[in-house]
Amino acid sequence: MKNISLRRRLLWGILLPVILFVLIDSIVIYRQSLTAANTAYDRTLLASAKTIAEQLDVQIQGGQAMLVPRVPYAALEAFEADNRSRMFYRVTGFSGEMVSGFESLKLWTGRIADQPPYAALVDFYDDAVDGTRVRVAVLLQPVSGAGGNGMATVQVAETLELREALAREILVSTLWRQAILLAVIAAVVIWVVQSAVRPVRRVSREIAGRAENDLSPVDATHAPRELQPLLQANNQLMVRLDHLLQHQKRFVRDAAHQLRTPLAVLKTQTQSALRGDVPPQQALSEIGQTVDRATELANQMLSLAKVEQLRQQAASAPIDWSIVLREVALDLAPLIADKDLEFELETQPALVIAHDWMLREMVRNLLHNAIKHSPVGGSLNVSLRAKNQDAELLISDSGAGVDDELKKRLFQPFSAGRMQAGSGLGLAICAEITRALHGEISLDNRMAQDHIAGLDVCVKLPLRQRFTQLQPSS
Repeated sequence: MKNISLRRRLLWGILLPVILFVLIDSIVIYRQSLTAANTAYDRTLLASAKTIAEQLDVQIQGGQAMLVPRVPYAALEAFEADNRSRMFYRVTGFSGEMVSGFESLKLWTGRIADQPPYAALVDFYDDAVDGTRVRVAVLLQPVSGAGGNGMATVQVAETLELREALAREILVSTLWRQAILLAVIAAVVIWVVQSAVRPVRRVSREIAGRAENDLSPVDATHAPRELQPLLQANNQLMVRLDHLLQHQKRFVRDAAHQLRTPLAVLKTQTQSALRGDVPPQQALSEIGQTVDRATELANQMLSLAKVEQLRQQAASAPIDWSIVLREVALDLAPLIADKDLEFELETQPALVIAHDWMLREMVRNLLHNAIKHSPVGGSLNVSLRAKNQDAELLISDSGAGVDDELKKRLFQPFSAGRMQAGSGLGLAICAEITRALHGEISLDNRMAQDHIAGLDVCVKLPLRQRFTQLQPSS
């Protein structure tokens, strides 16, 4: 199904109910007008019947009381309008005999309503005379005279030409007025709809006329209230896209810069080995170390990019952080044993909303750093506790700690404390993951008397209940 424009939907949504209402109203008005016209013409028929009834008399003929009419048909000519209709009448006596009138007008055999519309014994019905449709008025008229009294039946019929002509005039007049009303309503609706969608077209032109790299927010100050949510959502999307693009540019720039060094070193080592400057075994060893560092750098840069990708995918399932922590610690057990560290792990169940990969990558980087910087035979204590509405991970190593000046930039990419010790991306990855999960990460030197006894890394993540409250409303 083709998409319908907002303007067309508004037009048809308003005009169709109005057209339907006007059509129904026209039918109702026409029927009411026709009923009023029939009532007026029925009164004329009743007046004709009363005129005839007033001319009736009773005489004695052959010893019986007989009804004698005294009205000629010419008396009905005054009720015929512009020779466009014909009138018929019939007078029936006390015994049902026809006294005067047209035999083609059938004798009335109906009954008078319990509550007739007029203060008389009158009835109205439709019939036909010589194949022509007529409207008939029946009047039961008590008649008394010197010869006696009785109930006479007076029928007066009129052809329908005048009524039909009036009905056509009423219909045409009603349709003309309703057509003019529809035209006025349509013009007003079109004007109103055009005015209503003009801001939409203006915003559309503004967005279409922008440069390809222009992701600045759209000015929604003067936009209608109904457009405000759409423009605000669009601006939020622009901000997210701008952040994503900046992150991608930074990633490409950093990748090009950081990979250039190990590749240059690798090329130099290869050339040196080919010239025979160093023994082959030593050359291969040095090349292997350079490849390992380049591989670690590439993997960590890919991890940093994956964090940004997962940030756009909201996590919904709760994960027990304590299980993840124990599994990662078990994976790194050979490194712990290789340094003969006194390792202690204490955990409590802590349900957090996060991607499983994020939690594992963060814990793996932090534990790996702590193992790397701990001296042989040193201690490494790890604890995970649920406090209030947060889960707190504390990793305490027995290394040399960090300088205060270096601490400020350790969470920035490629800011390793010792360049030969790593790429400087591990803590940056942990910081990005913590921010994505609405948490906090901090580094603090642990003091013992007047010297540094080690480094404490503390990560706080909101538990499931508080994470839901931190999520932005949609």
